[in-house]
Order: sequence, then C-alpha cells, then structure tokens
Amino acid sequence: MCGIAGYVNGDGAGKDVSLLRKMILPLRHRGPDGEGNYADDHAGLAHARLSIIDVAGGRQPMCNEDRTLWITFNGEIFNYIELREELVKRGHRFATCSDTETILHLYEDEGEECVRRLNGQWAFAIWDAKKRELFLSRDRLGIRPLHYAAAGRTFLFASEIKSIFAHRAVSRQIDLRALDEVFTFWVTLPPRTIFEGVKELPPGHSALLREGTLTVKPYWELDYEPAADSDVCNCAEALFDLLVDATRLRLRADVPVGAYLSGGLDSTFTTALAARFTGTPLKTFSLSFEEAEYDESHYQKEAVRHLRTEHQEVRISNEDIGRVFPDVIWHTEKPVLRTAPAPLYLLSRLVRENGYKVVITGEGADEMLGGYDIFKEAKIRRFWGAQPGSKMRPLLLRRLYPYIENIQSQPDAYRKAFFHARPEDLDGPFFSHLPRWELTAKLKAFFSDDVKAEAQSYSAYGSLKDELPPAYSRWPWFCRAQYLESRYLLPGYILSSQGDRVAMAHSVEGRFPFLDYRVAEFAAALPPHLKMKVLNEKYLLKRCAGGLIPAAVKSRTKQPYRAPEAKSFFPPGGRSKSMEYVDEMLSSGRIREHGIFNPVAVGKLAGKMRNGQAIGVRDNMALVGILSTQLLIDRFISRFSVET
Repeated sequence: MCGIAGYVNGDGAGKDVSLLRKMILPLRHRGPDGEGNYADDHAGLAHARLSIIDVAGGRQPMCNEDRTLWITFNGEIFNYIELREELVKRGHRFATCSDTETILHLYEDEGEECVRRLNGQWAFAIWDAKKRELFLSRDRLGIRPLHYAAAGRTFLFASEIKSIFAHRAVSRQIDLRALDEVFTFWVTLPPRTIFEGVKELPPGHSALLREGTLTVKPYWELDYEPAADSDVCNCAEALFDLLVDATRLRLRADVPVGAYLSGGLDSTFTTALAARFTGTPLKTFSLSFEEAEYDESHYQKEAVRHLRTEHQEVRISNEDIGRVFPDVIWHTEKPVLRTAPAPLYLLSRLVRENGYKVVITGEGADEMLGGYDIFKEAKIRRFWGAQPGSKMRPLLLRRLYPYIENIQSQPDAYRKAFFHARPEDLDGPFFSHLPRWELTAKLKAFFSDDVKAEAQSYSAYGSLKDELPPAYSRWPWFCRAQYLESRYLLPGYILSSQGDRVAMAHSVEGRFPFLDYRVAEFAAALPPHLKMKVLNEKYLLKRCAGGLIPAAVKSRTKQPYRAPEAKSFFPPGGRSKSMEYVDEMLSSGRIREHGIFNPVAVGKLAGKMRNGQAIGVRDNMALVGILSTQLLIDRFISRFSVET
C-alpha cells in the first residue's frame, strides 16, 4: 500500500515539483519507505511508498520502456504473476519484479479494459505523456481510496483529501448535503464527499481525463441474479475452493504477513486458511476491551490454541479511545457516528510495532454471505409484517436486540412503526435499512437552523433511489439489503473509517479474502437461504469451516463489533489532560463558530453525558457524530496545515 497524488495542468503552466512535494507530504504515513515524483510540462505524479512486493526494485512513479506511460499506484494486484507470464509471452519486457509494472504493460495492450483482468485492491493513475491523457481507476469494492478536485484549470487527485488541500486554490468547506447523508446513511453517496468540490471515484469505476473533460464509467457491478446450481454441498465446496485460492493469492508478499484474529467466525476461518500456507507459526493480532460488554478475548484465546498462532493483543480502555479520537478523525477525513475506528487504529499500531506491514482480515464476509443483524432484523420484520397482529413474532426482535432497552420497553404499536413491520412497508426499496437510517436521521435535531433548512431542501433517499441499478427491483429483499450494505456502508465506512484509513495511519495494509471479486460474484448469485437459513447467519460459510476452526467459535452467537462511546469522553472518574479537547469542541462558543449544530441542544446533550444520563444508542451516536464533525472542521478548515 502507498499514497498517491498528482495533477494535470490545463493552462500550460509547466512543471510544478513543489506542488507534488506538498501533496505527498501529508501522505507519508501511507508510504514511509520512500518517495518519488515525475513531472513534465502538462502533468505531475507523486508517490509515497510502502514496500511490500519487489522491495528493492518497485520504486514509483514507474514508466514503460519508451517513457510514454507513467503510473503512480496504491494497492496490490494479487494475480500479477499470472498476468506477467502472459505478458512476457506476448513480448513485453519487464525491468522489475513488481505488480506495478504489470499494470503498465497490461494497459499498453488493453487500455481502459485492463482493469477487468486485475484481481486485487487498487487506486492508480496512469499518465499518457504522448496523448496527454490521465487514466484513473479504483478497485471493484472500494478497498483503496481515490479523490479528485479541480483548482481552476488544474485537475488534482490523491489517496486522501488532505493531499488535495495542499493546493491553495482548493476551498475547504463542509458540503451540507453530504453531512445530511452521513447523518442518515453513515456515509456520503459517491462521488460526493464531506467537502464541497472534492469528489471520490466510486468503487468499480474508472475515469479518463482528456482535454480537460473527465469521463467516469463503471466497469463492474454486483449482480444478484440467482445461479443455476443451488445444491448446498456443491456450493459449499465451490465457496471453500474460492476462499482457499483467494487467501493463497493474498499471502503473496516479499515481507511477512500476519492476520487479525477477532475471535469471530470470519477472521478465525481466514486465519486458519492462511496458516495452511505458512511454514512457520502465523503471527496474529487482536483487540481486547477492559469493559466486558465489548470483549471477545475468550474466543480469541480459543482460536489461538486451536490454530497455534503466535499471538499479541492490545487491551483497550475507554480513555485510550478518547485520547486517540482526534487523530482518528484526521485520518478518516469524515465524521463518524461510532467510536469503533479508534480501537482498530490502536490495533494497527500494535501490528506496526511488531514489524509487520501486512495483515489478512475477515472483512466482507458479513456483506457477501449474510452475516449482519440487519439481515436477521429485516427477516423478522417481514415475518411480523405478514401477521401484524401477532403477539409472538415481535418477541424475536427482543431476542435479537436485548441491549436496546429503550426500544424493547415500548408498546407494540410504537415498535411496529419504528421497525416498519406493517404490511404496507414490506415492498419499499429501502425496507431493510429504514429503521437504522431513520434512527440515525433523528440526530439531525442537533443541527443549527441553517443546516436544518439545507437538509430539508435535499432528499437523501431520492438521491439514493436514483442510483439503484435497473435490476434492483427484481432481486429478493435479502439481496437488496446486501446490495445496500456492499455498495455503500462497506466502502464508505467499514473499509474506509474502520479499514484503510486507520490501518494506513500506521502503514499497515489489510488484505481481504472475502472481497476477492470471484468470491463476491459467487456469493451474490447464491440463493438467500444458503446465506441465512431461518436465522442462522452465514450458513454456507459455517458449512465450509468444518473442523478448521474451534467448535466454540463456529457455534457462538454473533457479536457485532462495537466499542465504548460516551464513557470514552466522559469517564465517571474524570478525564485526563489529553481529553480536554472534548469540552473545547463542545463549548457553545466553538459550536457557534462552526455553525453546524445548535449550541443549546449540544449543551444539554453534553450535560447529560457529564451526569451519566445518556439514553441509549441515539445519545451516544449524537455525541460521537457531533464531536467528530467539530474535530473535522477544526483540523481541516480552521487550522489546516499540510505539515501535520
């Protein structure tokens, strides 16, 4: 993994190496092993390198033989060895052993269509100096980030937004419609980002900049049309074989590869597969929490004993989360509604301190194979909605969410409306996600009057509905739910705020066997009953796991990954000096200065937090969302510097 940046100059202003240096400076955390740049009279590329494949020879930006094509690349192409062999047979000559050069030669032969041949995770830019064209591409599922913006007639791109802000002509303002999306969906809808004028290339898309015009096109999309073969034994065998090969490919590196081990089914299974290909005990890393409610260390220890890995953990206190939260927001570059990214930020630091740059993880299994509670919830809601007068069916929701007391204590009529379990609700395009999104949208009550007015003028649901693929209405409801998770929350939050951003903050690359595009396409075509049998989530994956993982892990009740929230910022015994920023960011003066939230409403919320009177999920999400937004404005607008 690396950091990339660059520009195309539309006004013939010539080389600007100083701009390239300014743009790559704030990306050094992504690539501490070396820097490079290329510039001609029309364009410039910069690169900060995290050396993983061809450590000695893979320096970038890299060019082809006649120096007409230049690439700056962030990511890994896992099938580069097979592609290289094919390209050599076609007559291509290689100067390095890197996967980067494979992309260049493939682009020479196949142009924009080359990305369809790649199995990996990437964001890259190729400058054709002869044609004066810039080609950009982002991987299918959005594992690696790529942003762009215009500064007058200069086109800018980079791995992170802070790099784009190194150009003085790029304004730094919050996009209030994007903020409305975050406080509805948890994410912005690509290409929109939280900052006005800065866009992100959507997952599965490429773009071509030619003569000042940018054309963005999709090259891949998940399709949930059912496959012909739905035999459980055949499907389990096929899925297992795909995951074995996906894991094998993701162990390709010229540096040691470790694994995250949460104690859940997904990470334990990927760790078990990875261990089959290593000659020495696999190094594994995990989180544990001082608060028992969030801790999974018992299952982690079971997995370590069973798999015989060399294991290390970082134990997280509430104060740890509060202390690092401002740094986390500097890296997420967007508001977050949960503190969950903070422990993962600390986990990646542990990995780096142990000399590792690469980890295999289990992300993607829940989205691809039906593991989330939101899928169970939707199934129960449909079951209840088919007989809305039933007294027994809604009890299943109590079993699913025993910890959401303020909802469970309400009368059935309230819960029926909250969960949209009425017959007329069942066919809506967003049926599966409405309870989550409407609960999140209640946080907009904390917006200032001006921001509320902007939010009311914009239909986030309407924008999302306009983006849905034509086949969406034909898919089973379960697959619609999967699409919404995979298309939006996965790249916009799970792989970003909880993934790339907090891992690369400490120069650690995550690799995800469940997000191999072959696995994703296979899983999308599975019938829903093989993903969730009654309420047994990831049914087919459990069939695959067999004796590879401990029985206790295989049969355990799924525990969603969560982290302490309000207590991390308002500890009962008082906070340390390192968290004085909380009072500053939530002060009425700072709230008025930033103009996003209502200072009276925020003051009341902060008072409840200080007195330990927070009410459930809503208050906790409100606190984290407000605080993260305030920190974002403070770091990126009020006192931004590329030196930090």
